[in-house]
Amino acid sequence: MTTVSGTMATDRPERYAKQLVSHWSKRGPVSEEDGATVQRWDTGQVLVLRPHDGSLEVQVTVPEGDDAARFAQVVKEHLERFGQRDELDVVWHV
Repeated sequence: MTTVSGTMATDRPERYAKQLVSHWSKRGPVSEEDGATVQRWDTGQVLVLRPHDGSLEVQVTVPEGDDAARFAQVVKEHLERFGQRDELDVVWHV
């Protein structure tokens, strides 16, 4: 499994976490784990969204052989589109 982590500054982290997993509701089950919203896709990807005061921590994991950077980019594009009015930006940590 390959994991990429990042953060997104926002005053409404819970809203964007809920909106993203709702948008992808048919991809796989969603659960709450240790304060994070976790979605495990049927195809093996895992999305972890952890709200904090002023930010949303984003973690994406893909099975070996999948392109983690591509999946991370898809997640980034969706979150930024949902928060276009707030000019959101997901920053991936290297």
